[in-house]
Amino acid sequence: MNLETHLPDEVVSALAELPMSLRDEVERAWQEFKTRAAFQLEQDRLRDAIRVWGASPFVAKICCHEPALLQELLQNRDLDREYQDGELGQRIGADATRAGSEAELMASIRRHRRKEMLRIAWRDLTGIADLNRTMQDLSILAEHCVEHALAWCYRDQCRRFGVPRDKGGNEQHLIIIAMGKLGGYELNFSSDIDLVYAFPKDGLTDGRRSVENSQFFIRLGQRLIKVLNETTADGFVFRVDMRLRPFGEAGPLAMSFAAMVDYYQHHGRDWERYAMIKARVIPADYQAGQDLLKRLRPFVYRRYLDFGAFEALRKMKALINAEIKRRGLRDNIKLGPGGIREVEFIGQTFQLIRGGRDLELQQRSIQRVLGLLGEKGQLPDYAVKKLLAAYDFLRRVENRLQMIADLQTHVLPAGQTQRDRVAFAMGFHDWSAFEQALNTHRDNVRDQFEYVFATPQFDESSDSEREATVVSLKNLWDGVLDEPHAVQVLEHIGYQRPAEAYNAITRHREGRFYRLNRALGRERMDRLMPLLIAAAGQADDPDAVFSRLLTLVEGIAQRSVYLALLAEHPMALSQLVKLSAASPWIAQHLSRYPILLDELLDPRHLYSPPEKDGLQKEIASDLSQIAPDDMEVLMDRLRQFKQANVLRVAAADVMGALQIMKVSDRLTWLAEVVLSAALGICMQQLVAKYGRPRCVIQGKPYQPGFAIIAYGKLGGIELGYGSDLDIVFLHDSRGERQYTDGKKSVDNAVFFSRLGRRVIHVLTTFTPAGVLYEVDFRLRPSGASGLLVSSLQAYEDYQRKEAWTWEHQALVRARMVAGDLRIGETFDRIRRGILVLPRDPEVVRREVRQMRERMWEGLSKTSAKWFDLKQDPGGIADIEFMVQYCVLTNAHIFPSLSVYTDNIRILESLASCGLLSEQDAQALMDIYREYRDRVHALSLQGEPEVVSAVEFQQSRARVKELWQALMEN
Repeated sequence: MNLETHLPDEVVSALAELPMSLRDEVERAWQEFKTRAAFQLEQDRLRDAIRVWGASPFVAKICCHEPALLQELLQNRDLDREYQDGELGQRIGADATRAGSEAELMASIRRHRRKEMLRIAWRDLTGIADLNRTMQDLSILAEHCVEHALAWCYRDQCRRFGVPRDKGGNEQHLIIIAMGKLGGYELNFSSDIDLVYAFPKDGLTDGRRSVENSQFFIRLGQRLIKVLNETTADGFVFRVDMRLRPFGEAGPLAMSFAAMVDYYQHHGRDWERYAMIKARVIPADYQAGQDLLKRLRPFVYRRYLDFGAFEALRKMKALINAEIKRRGLRDNIKLGPGGIREVEFIGQTFQLIRGGRDLELQQRSIQRVLGLLGEKGQLPDYAVKKLLAAYDFLRRVENRLQMIADLQTHVLPAGQTQRDRVAFAMGFHDWSAFEQALNTHRDNVRDQFEYVFATPQFDESSDSEREATVVSLKNLWDGVLDEPHAVQVLEHIGYQRPAEAYNAITRHREGRFYRLNRALGRERMDRLMPLLIAAAGQADDPDAVFSRLLTLVEGIAQRSVYLALLAEHPMALSQLVKLSAASPWIAQHLSRYPILLDELLDPRHLYSPPEKDGLQKEIASDLSQIAPDDMEVLMDRLRQFKQANVLRVAAADVMGALQIMKVSDRLTWLAEVVLSAALGICMQQLVAKYGRPRCVIQGKPYQPGFAIIAYGKLGGIELGYGSDLDIVFLHDSRGERQYTDGKKSVDNAVFFSRLGRRVIHVLTTFTPAGVLYEVDFRLRPSGASGLLVSSLQAYEDYQRKEAWTWEHQALVRARMVAGDLRIGETFDRIRRGILVLPRDPEVVRREVRQMRERMWEGLSKTSAKWFDLKQDPGGIADIEFMVQYCVLTNAHIFPSLSVYTDNIRILESLASCGLLSEQDAQALMDIYREYRDRVHALSLQGEPEVVSAVEFQQSRARVKELWQALMEN
């Protein structure tokens, strides 16, 4: 084009910024607009217009044919601002309401569509709106067009047939479920809208020409499609796609809620779970629609970790790839390699796997999902950044392609003019530069997609020997190899008793665990077993490890998602072998609670158990996603939290990452956090039912509290892997008017008693997720015959007037672990006040010794060959009893002895007070740690707390010597 002088300078300047191939076309558009428009564009607007028209002939056509639309947008300053909430809906709704016929409705909505598409494209191409704003504006436009077209058609159809009602006479409405990008507020510029129709209940309309509700809503749905989809002289609104409905094109256009729920429960397929992730109701304030989505949510988001989603989506993508190859769609930025669909698959796979447990992942926005996956450590930060950048780039390319002619295309152009147009619209000086950036983003997506969805192999080696082993193990599992050949293969990969391993494999393949499994379960077992056989062969003792793993596999055989997890994740399988080799107890723990296999996916997390503040944040986040009255789910989540964190402690322990004191610290912190969470749940539920406890003390209102007091190992911060919890419940209600302030008021004593029983229920009830803790309440005042929950005053009176010496011994290791801090402070004062009471040393010595002798008689397993680390003479209990004796007989002189509850710090205090020599105190501390370390190790090996009598001879002799000196002489 020759830029003639008859063009205004500002036009010449603006045209010069366009690629040469676009200038003639845009100049003609400007000339036509100038002729038809009754107004002039300001200089800045003119420059914007030429840029927009260069990128979008579709927008140029609207401006030239209907310049009044642009004028209207300019007068309202709509090009420069975001609409207020509801503003666009009010405009479309007002015009739709005035429509006197279906034709007028269609013309009205189409005019709004043309104006808004002009506005959205202008704002996008000039950089006023970012991608998210553009997608949201497109989605809101579609939503309001659907909503107000439906409202008009519903009113009109009710005039003809009457109002649809259920059997109870309640009015029924058509519920529209927006799927896909419309559901996620991610609509592209020229997208179809995927809809599904439903209505609450069957029934009849109440008009003279009565029809069944199903027929009424099918006709209504057909009219809505016509209003939106049909191309008239005014164009169309949105192309409507109904193929995502139940049974697809063969299914009815509208279904009742009951029929829809039944369909997804019995016929729903994997791709339909994927499709339902973004589902939302139009309009959003239809409560019935929200209730329907809630009923369908379990179909989409399984309550367990569903690692089968990897294989399902891998197959879905394979079908797409085959179609791409067949149709030659490699230049398709949506479906092709490294395209938009692969980004969505990555995020939505994790949603399907984890969304049932992690409610935060139940998001419709793929960008938000990817961000959460980064925050939660499911994807590396660098991968998330690359995926988000690629998604932004690809979606903008998609929109710019569709803005050319308002066509739903995802294919990169082949002609030079259109290539120049796309590169210009994306801000590049030529196609080569644009293509280079595009390929970088697509490569990044492809790399991450391959990483997430790669079919697992034994390792990265590709040598011929390894390949032969892989084939041999698959043939071995399939039963193709004869026994001598199979035994030879197993021996070659490391098995020391290959014949026994072969027999175990054969029994498993021919046993009921395999034969009675469903086809999907057998398929996943077939994929896992060769991997598992090979992985176990790398262990130091492959035969023992394989036996443990086979027990685990048999335990999870009927829940094939766990088979999928191990088959899909070589890292998880590797960690499973490593931990099973180190600890039979861990192998049993995983067999008992296979949901914990998920913890094996990230070794950084697995071997770094959190400290107490980390545990508190984790449990708070977990429980915040669950309805406070859903006790079943709350109890299961508490159990899963506890089991997962015990596994982390044990994993760090067996790998030498934690010292013995740190192991007990973390197990103790875990119990404290669980108790606090359980108490919080129960308190919240009872307060909702009865109100908060209140009382009046000396004329002043007071809100009494509740606390859990720990004794024994929990109180002494010395918890082990299988330790029970010795606990007591206390409250501080007293004075006058002791009752709750709710509508259903009860006495405070009743409230706190019910609270205690509910806490016990949460802790001890057996559920599919196991038991939280075994609990012992025998240390409460008056033991088993006493009240479950005591007041502080009653507790103090009992300790001062009725408690036995052994109960004061137990008090040495008592502390508050959960509940009201005021009670904790008062309890500590009571405890220390009891411990510092003067006592006759001889009486205390005699009673402590008698109690210890009764324990020897009742619990000791003394023999010439074995040593019970806890109960036998010279063991742990002797050290604990000596420490307690020293506190009870000396705390009135040295009050500092009443401060700590753990034996190590009490022993340090005894030495600093001169009650034990530094040498004796250090010896007891070293021996105590030595014993406890051995107890932990035995627990992880699944062994009792008994060792050979020769193992700790010197330590036992030293403890006995100190016992003789302190307790006998």
